Amino acid sequence: MSDDPPRRRGRTARAKGRGGQALSQPPWRQPNLVYRPIEILDAEQLERIHLGSLQILEQFGIEILLDEARDIYRRAGATVGDDGLRVQLDRGLVQETIAKAPREFTLHARNPEHNVRMGGNAIAFCMVASAPNVSDLAGGRRTGNQKDFRDLLRLSQILNAVHMQGGYPVEPVDIHASVRHLECLRDCVTLTDKVFHAYSLGRDRNLDALEIVRIARGVSYEQLAEQPSLFTIINSNSPLRLDIPMLHGIIEMARHNQVVVVTPFTLAGAMAPVTLAGALAQQNAEALAGIVLTQLVRPGAPVVYGGFTSNVDMKSGAPAFGTPEYTQAAQISGQLARRYGLPFRSSNVNAANALDAQAAYESMMSLWGALLGGANMVMHAAGWMEGGLCASFEKAVLDADLLQMMSEYLRPPIVDEGTLAMDAIAEAGPGGHYFGAAHTQARYKTAFYAPLVSDWRNFESWREAGSPTAVERTHAIYRQLLDEYQPPPLDAGVREALDEFVAKRIAEGGVATDF
Repeated sequence: MSDDPPRRRGRTARAKGRGGQALSQPPWRQPNLVYRPIEILDAEQLERIHLGSLQILEQFGIEILLDEARDIYRRAGATVGDDGLRVQLDRGLVQETIAKAPREFTLHARNPEHNVRMGGNAIAFCMVASAPNVSDLAGGRRTGNQKDFRDLLRLSQILNAVHMQGGYPVEPVDIHASVRHLECLRDCVTLTDKVFHAYSLGRDRNLDALEIVRIARGVSYEQLAEQPSLFTIINSNSPLRLDIPMLHGIIEMARHNQVVVVTPFTLAGAMAPVTLAGALAQQNAEALAGIVLTQLVRPGAPVVYGGFTSNVDMKSGAPAFGTPEYTQAAQISGQLARRYGLPFRSSNVNAANALDAQAAYESMMSLWGALLGGANMVMHAAGWMEGGLCASFEKAVLDADLLQMMSEYLRPPIVDEGTLAMDAIAEAGPGGHYFGAAHTQARYKTAFYAPLVSDWRNFESWREAGSPTAVERTHAIYRQLLDEYQPPPLDAGVREALDEFVAKRIAEGGVATDF
């Protein structure tokens, strides 16, 4: 059952928009999955995928490109093949090891009011991450840069529907790669007070991120290990390979008891078998291999089962998202995660190149796949466009409205003496109306969900207002939200320590790169 506070709908924050429309945001809260997830596969079918995954790991194995990681597997009883890279995992080892992972845990933000529950029936929505380009209606599409990166962080802070940073909303390529993580993670601390993410792109970046989050929260490393405060996404190199940076990330984050989200990116027909069952068996094998490593490094380390299987356009080879196959894959991935007793990560994705009907309906398909699949973490929940190649300010606002609507949908209606409204029915009588009824007058301000973007005026009123489109409304709303943004409070001592650490690491040259 839901542990939400007493039900209250409607507008909790109002402001006059540039187009004359009132803005509406419910307060920050995590929604709960109060409805039973959809189970597409029966128990026998799910077991066949599970057993197929174990067969892959036993018979074919997975390439592990880091010596240290292979040694960890070997010491646990895995076999390393003649090529010195391929690790084969006995099914008993896999099942025994993943059973040590926790079912639920909390991710701690520097603002405790923004702590995020992970697992159980809790859901957390993340901002778009890792896009190389950014766009808005005024400036068009452009290469990622620090200014837009910071504005997207500000937007994610002020949007209550967004619970976490999923990474860099857009890659700020005007900051050199050797120090980019230092500048960006400092911005995550100073411009937001929500949980954030560290990229696993080499051990030194992981260690820098751990120090930054430790400083931000003002805790020791012992306390940090007791209170996970940072997460990383680990993508396998499908098919059946884990590379050195990803393996460093698993080892360092698990060693410090921080959250590892193991997410194979498997595109059926390209990086995985063309059949959904085959693609999911491969996804599951890759996920289990990474999850096993987290528990071999530190039994009980927090880990999330990630599913990101979709298909490609077999005419062009381009990735497709928000498809029926994607939705089914998300729901089946949720079944697999629940089979192993692990929190589940999914995504809100689409392949649209413009903020149009395609962007909306593909996102809705993705969200239904995530929520009806029982997802606890929804990556790229606000702002994803072009199959992940672009972060859109307007799409972030549109998605925030979708997320708010989904959150409201997940709050079942109250049925009691007051809501049955017998007094109102008696007052209105046959042929009457309810506008003036005492029951309506007492409830009308908070009776229904108030949308952030939708325009409910009639045609004549809408035309008199200049016929604003949804895209134009989202643009005005995002600009207004940025105008109203206020940085969250940050202790002066924390800011000083953070700046000292970043300056020191920049002076040392940051991290080695290939540039």
